[in-house]
Amino acid sequence: MKRRIAILTGAGVSAESGISTFRDSNGLWENYKVEDVASIEGWYRNPELVLDFYNHRRSELAGVRPNGAHITIAGLEKNYDVTVITQNVDNLHERAGSGRIIHLHGELTKVRPENCCNENDGFSENSVFDIGYGPVHLGDLAPNGHQLRPHIVWFGEAVPKIGLAIDAVERADMMLIVGTSLQVYPAAGLYRYAGKDTKIYIIDPKDVPVHDPRITHIRDVATRGMEKFMEILDGSRI
Repeated sequence: MKRRIAILTGAGVSAESGISTFRDSNGLWENYKVEDVASIEGWYRNPELVLDFYNHRRSELAGVRPNGAHITIAGLEKNYDVTVITQNVDNLHERAGSGRIIHLHGELTKVRPENCCNENDGFSENSVFDIGYGPVHLGDLAPNGHQLRPHIVWFGEAVPKIGLAIDAVERADMMLIVGTSLQVYPAAGLYRYAGKDTKIYIIDPKDVPVHDPRITHIRDVATRGMEKFMEILDGSRI
């Protein structure tokens, strides 16, 4: 039986592909206030602005490619049972070849009716569908007659797949965290569900605000950090 690795990824794993990180030091995302384009309140205030924002993100995504970190992560499936848990809404893990991916914060290339996939229907994804890299506009309606919205988990909304992520971490023989500062919850707390003897590796060029004897910090960007992780992995028995 293959050993299990749970991999949590954040914006840093896609940054080297040219995708902007979610939030920089001035609280903006691509010069937009985060609360205007990534909160449920922002959607209620100005859905047209939100749709335009994600239309641009979707268009940009069409022009980028997976980088070495994505490809190395996908390659781990040759010898390990891998679950990728990502905070990213891009599809670069899929395009790199990873087979089991939990998107905690939704998927940029998918949309749904604004009245579905919530507490009322048990977060059913039956009404979610893929639109690729095309735009969605105000007035574009789902088959049920409601406005289409991005299939994104915004601030102020529940994270319905966190339970699946917790289960993957609890069952893992090793955990790898790549390109996330561990400041956005509930994803930031996932490492705490790893077993007491589970080794945890964090790849990030900056300091990470966690102190845990199980953690080894590889201080590098995602692509080079994954190369260093593979060297460690090749020398271990896991």
